[in-house]
Amino acid sequence: MKKYYLFIDESGDHGLVNLDPSFPVFLLCAILTSEDNYFDIRNNINAIKTKFWKGKDVILHSRDIRKCEKEFQILFDLELKKNFYEMINDVISNSKYRILASAINKQKYINTYGKLSNDVYELALSFIIERTIFSLDEIKGVDKELEIVIEKRGKKEDKKLDEHFQRLRARGTTYVSSDRLQEVNLKITFKSKKENSNGLQLSDLIAYPIARYVIDKKRANPAFDILKGKIYNKNGRMYGLKIFP
Repeated sequence: MKKYYLFIDESGDHGLVNLDPSFPVFLLCAILTSEDNYFDIRNNINAIKTKFWKGKDVILHSRDIRKCEKEFQILFDLELKKNFYEMINDVISNSKYRILASAINKQKYINTYGKLSNDVYELALSFIIERTIFSLDEIKGVDKELEIVIEKRGKKEDKKLDEHFQRLRARGTTYVSSDRLQEVNLKITFKSKKENSNGLQLSDLIAYPIARYVIDKKRANPAFDILKGKIYNKNGRMYGLKIFP
């Protein structure tokens, strides 16, 4: 039995009431990696934390890093910032994982389905789970188990999402049967930010540049260029990036 993790984080607001015209998408980003490969990812990220903050307690957060806020005020030192980004980019480029992401264009979604339709978070999660199963299908000759790891958002939100997940397990999705989900012993774990999951933090760092790519594919996006090769590719296209509708 080989264990895989699917670490999921988000970029943008999943609400449909107040739309931000400068950021009109909601994106879920997942990294799929084996337990063995995650051991290396976690250790490499901890080495970066220890180098720059003398310990592993700092939590990497994309927005704070970009704006040099909180613990990341040290990045106002341009030489230090350059070294930090080189090390992070090396982890993103050379670690063994696969990206699966789902973006909801909120205005198009509202125009088609209305503001009171299904939760876009749940919809995006269903898309990611489907394509994760297709990705795991390519690994032959081994029994697999899959643990989804998601950051806690609040008791109400987590309860609702867990109920959605249990329905998925029981009924399957449009393209993946419940039997196939149960074959990988699919389960979900909610972690608080304080638990300092490096898998969730890596997913957070990756989510923003993918969302920016979805919003404007022509805009210069060097961070996306670094991670693009990690997106699940099938038949020569980025099958691991689902944009809906």
